[in-house]
Amino acid sequence: MERTEKKYLNAEREDEMEVVGYQLCWWKLGLVGVGTVCSGGLLLLVLYWMPEWSVKWICREVPLREATVLLLWTTDEFRTCFRVRVQFMDAPGYDPLGVLFPRRDKEPVCSATSIVIEHPDCERDLLPKTPDVERVQIRYFIHQNVKYLWNPRGQMFYRLAALEEGILCSALHACHGATPPAVSKDYRKLFFGENQVDVKVPSIPRLLIKEVLNPFYIFQVFSVILWCLDDYYLYASAVVFMSVVSICASLYTVRKQYVLLHDMVAAHNVVRVRVYRNNNMTEEIFSTDLVPGDVIVIPTNGMIMPCDAVLISGTCVVNESLLTGESVPVLKTNLPVPAHCTNGTVQEEEEEVYCPENHKRHTLFCGTAVIQTRFYSGEPVKAVVVRTGFYTSKGQLVCSILYPKPTDFKLYRDAYRFLLCLVCIAGIGMVYSIINNSLKGEKAERIIVKALDIITITVPPALPAAMTAGIVYAQYRLKRKGIYSISPQRINVCGQLNLVCFDKTGTLTEDGLDMWGFLRAQDGRFLSLERDVTGQHLSRSRFIAAMATCHTLTNIEGKISGDPLDCKMFEATGWVLEEPTAEETALHDQIMPTVVHPPRQTTSATPSCGDADMELQELMNCYEIGIISQFPFSSALQRMSVVTRTLGERRLTAYMKGAPETVASLCKKETVPENFAEVLEKYTRLGLRVIALAHRKLEAKLTWHKVQNVNRAVIEGNMEFLGLIMMQNKLKPRSIPILSELRRACIRTVMVTGDNMLTAVSVARECGMIPLNGKVIVTEALPPKDGQSATINWQYAEDPSLWKKPVANETKDIHINMESDSLKDRPQPPEISYHFAMSGKSFAVIAEHFPDLLPKLLLCGTVYARMAPDQKTQLVEALQKVDYYVGMCGDGANDCGALKRAHAGISLSELEASVASPFTSKTPDISCVPDLIREGRAALVTSFCVFKFMALYSIIQYLSVLLLYSVLSNLGDVQYLFSDLAIIMSIAFTMSLNSSWKELVPRRPPSSLISVPMLLSVSMQILLSLAFQVTAFLLVKEQPWYETWTPSSNACNRIQGDQSSNTSVSLHNESKVDEHNISNYENTTLFFVSCCQYLAVAFVFSKGRPFRQPIYRNYLFMGCILVLYGFIILIMMYPIDVINDYFELVCVPSDWRNKMLFLILANITLCVLVENFLCDHSFQWLRNLCSGSSDGHPAPNICPQPDVDPATLSCGRRFWGHGGHPPKAKYKRLAQELLVDPDWPPKPKTSTKARGIAAEGSGQVWSPRNSATQL
Repeated sequence: MERTEKKYLNAEREDEMEVVGYQLCWWKLGLVGVGTVCSGGLLLLVLYWMPEWSVKWICREVPLREATVLLLWTTDEFRTCFRVRVQFMDAPGYDPLGVLFPRRDKEPVCSATSIVIEHPDCERDLLPKTPDVERVQIRYFIHQNVKYLWNPRGQMFYRLAALEEGILCSALHACHGATPPAVSKDYRKLFFGENQVDVKVPSIPRLLIKEVLNPFYIFQVFSVILWCLDDYYLYASAVVFMSVVSICASLYTVRKQYVLLHDMVAAHNVVRVRVYRNNNMTEEIFSTDLVPGDVIVIPTNGMIMPCDAVLISGTCVVNESLLTGESVPVLKTNLPVPAHCTNGTVQEEEEEVYCPENHKRHTLFCGTAVIQTRFYSGEPVKAVVVRTGFYTSKGQLVCSILYPKPTDFKLYRDAYRFLLCLVCIAGIGMVYSIINNSLKGEKAERIIVKALDIITITVPPALPAAMTAGIVYAQYRLKRKGIYSISPQRINVCGQLNLVCFDKTGTLTEDGLDMWGFLRAQDGRFLSLERDVTGQHLSRSRFIAAMATCHTLTNIEGKISGDPLDCKMFEATGWVLEEPTAEETALHDQIMPTVVHPPRQTTSATPSCGDADMELQELMNCYEIGIISQFPFSSALQRMSVVTRTLGERRLTAYMKGAPETVASLCKKETVPENFAEVLEKYTRLGLRVIALAHRKLEAKLTWHKVQNVNRAVIEGNMEFLGLIMMQNKLKPRSIPILSELRRACIRTVMVTGDNMLTAVSVARECGMIPLNGKVIVTEALPPKDGQSATINWQYAEDPSLWKKPVANETKDIHINMESDSLKDRPQPPEISYHFAMSGKSFAVIAEHFPDLLPKLLLCGTVYARMAPDQKTQLVEALQKVDYYVGMCGDGANDCGALKRAHAGISLSELEASVASPFTSKTPDISCVPDLIREGRAALVTSFCVFKFMALYSIIQYLSVLLLYSVLSNLGDVQYLFSDLAIIMSIAFTMSLNSSWKELVPRRPPSSLISVPMLLSVSMQILLSLAFQVTAFLLVKEQPWYETWTPSSNACNRIQGDQSSNTSVSLHNESKVDEHNISNYENTTLFFVSCCQYLAVAFVFSKGRPFRQPIYRNYLFMGCILVLYGFIILIMMYPIDVINDYFELVCVPSDWRNKMLFLILANITLCVLVENFLCDHSFQWLRNLCSGSSDGHPAPNICPQPDVDPATLSCGRRFWGHGGHPPKAKYKRLAQELLVDPDWPPKPKTSTKARGIAAEGSGQVWSPRNSATQL
């Protein structure tokens, strides 16, 4: 049939999914049933492992309106498939937020804002007086605890949304007095369910079945059955025992994690809350009964929020450490009421739509702790419930833990391909086994068992556990360094990081700021620079009043708490902050504000003055300012403001502070000094944090009560500019040495900050991100306007004559030249590097209108200033698109999106685990970054070592078995047990113990198993193992004492003539019947040789420097190697009858034992020489041959892209020019192009225009030759 049109859930969102509908097909189901019976249930297992196949094989594709089963595919690079079943429920309507719906021929009972409004002040005619209700059947499905409802009008499933989407702020305020009636609550609860983030702990039988049906354990069951049929009972019993222990340990770990998460979530899942009912009455209910639209009361002593709710009256101080990792209290204010027109009506087209992210300063998130509340005239602090259950912020975070995004890493993809190659090799062995055993006249059942046994030998069953061990050890080492991980699989990815983005404030620099100075503005000009804020002449100035009032500080247990910048600024004034108690606010009809005032001055009244005169004098001298309304700082708006009233004044005053450019744009033009831009540039160039202040007198009609619900846009406009505050943001002591270490390791460092551009550039120079001789090109992009296309202006950040050349005695920029004279003819990189700096607005314009130019700017972009939180995420994604492995280090507050999106996000937090990022460091500086990269590199190299060792172990055993099959023999039960347990398990789990090397070298470990160096290493070791095994196998047959072994054979006696010494052996052998021909000379020879080969490849594959500590530092691993070598050589050179009998070995003459020892030593020597001098250096020789250099490391600070090696680029150009392949990484190909592009970088004081009008929506191709024009 013709395929239906593709449809998408959550379109254009991060969790976008393609959805296809299916319906059960009976004839397909019958065929699958027959196949299941014929395959003995194997087909059913395959369908269990492959949900996509299970649906397509038993269902037919149908339109979504008819579907009973759905297949969901994520649209990201992983294309993860999910299978869900469509369910049905009866409800009196389709709208989850409505009360009741009329019949289908009538319009739905809902308002234009999709919320039923039931307040006398709300719009009229929204509810019918006698609704004619008809119950309808609603189709829905649940995926990862989120419900999706079928919309018959749109013929599509839509994510269930509460009040967080499409609701006007006015609607939330208009309905705040009326919680929905009982019938409406029951209706909404039918859709949204109980308000509970319930992490169900799976039962042990369910977990057991899920674990046992894992393909790994199914393969183990198959192997055990096969070994039992071949009489390997001891080995099979050992494997069964280990599998049972492994399953029990896995069940215990998984269940423990579920229990811990359940307990953590359930700790505050059910609490008692007070909600408003009809007639303004309150009722105490359990939080599980809350539904969107309920109005709850926030108690004065605080609470743990059981839902997401928006404040509509009062203020709260909240600890949001669960969400952001920051324990700094955050002030939450009530949601402003939209601005009104002159006639008192609300202009809908200008109304703001509520969004939890944009209005997070007014939203109380689930799981956060309300520490303190403020309410007035006896009115409690109220909030409207907007989200419940798994739809809350806490619920979404729990879902991200329960359903983590898969980790895309080439190592894991290559591992599956490599295992597929091993299966193909096993197939070749099976064919050989069948042919050989058939020619030898073996029975059919024996031929089948031996052929299938080849698969169990070739595919290493312990590989997953062995590879996981390295990550577990790395996670433990990181934990000891104060770095915690909620996504251990990303540790390997950290080993490939070649670019790290850093937030500035709180990450590179100290959280606290120190007052440096301030400039007051008066009559449109700046006054002289001042340092002392506490001067007597300033005590009643508007400038100091703005510093003392424009903040969100609060008193908690007698200590001023809040944003560190606000604290520093307020402390500098020396003023006092007083907050009214709950009792005081309840006693007054008017709002009791937070009051700030200068330190009290003692009055110098004469003794003749009476008490009344003294009191009057005190009132005249009293100067107090009350903060009656606050608009907290917004990262998107880059400003905050407050409304105040000064004691003795009638009109209110608004104060504002924020980014200088933003504040200046909202001030009267005549109050902003003409040299504003020059002065701002002067101080930002010094690396100072510059903040602007402004104020204005409000209109008389804006009274105390009206400003409580006024929109901030009404307040923040037509201001008068007050001046600038300069604050010094010092670098943390560890920032410069850590960035220098990363630069030496050729790991790019990028600054992403919300601060001023020139301040960021200055800090970047100070910390070494931009070298002293580096050019900084400020990229200013302007959007299309008045029919003109988008434009980029290129400007230098400073005068080119001020650029410093490298000085010989500046150790920070010295590069040791290890290149030979032949490099002089090589095209040299630019002597002065260049770095682009751009703002968030410019980044957005370039991303939209110059998509082809963006990758080139990303290659050399170092400073990104005034970046909004979502723009930080977009930058990380853009860097990943040019094949960078991106790390992000931030404080967790405004960087959550970027921290989650990066390959390795590191949050600097005091918490052990922050849900904001995969990694959390308790160390408050960036020293965690090189630690994480070092451990990531060590873990990555360990994964390669373990994988190569396990692959060689399988191949070595595979070769031994095939050689023994040729003489109708095999390894014995105890021999298998010794090889797989004593040798393989001990070696595989101890070779992962190497910790990371102390230095970061300028190259990264390989990321792919399917690469020439890796394949060369594995292939050479396989050939060596094959050569020595075949040599030993053939050589033993050439010995003069050799004969086909029988129980009566005794080569030792015939050669040495020592009949008496072997009587017991001969008698024992004659009494024992060897049905499987285990005991023979070939078996004994190959057993000793292969066991030593296991240890040899383990030794050579266990790499040390430059990514891990040397192998001799791994004492446990070296101890295992020496003990096992000693034991094997001991029983080989000095046979012990008991051990020989137990291992089913035979006695061989001493000269052959000496020859075997020689073969073993030769094998070890060649393994070491081939691995260390051929495989590790063969491509280094090729590079040197191409480039004429013996230095394989890139030289930092001399190329526009530090991760690109000039020698490599030179060699690459030669090969590319002669039909070779360009680099795979996009950023390396770009670097090659830019090194030979005469028009790059763009010339100073030029502009670049897009090739089309923006209105036409063209993504233009940029060319410097035909688009740059002189300004």
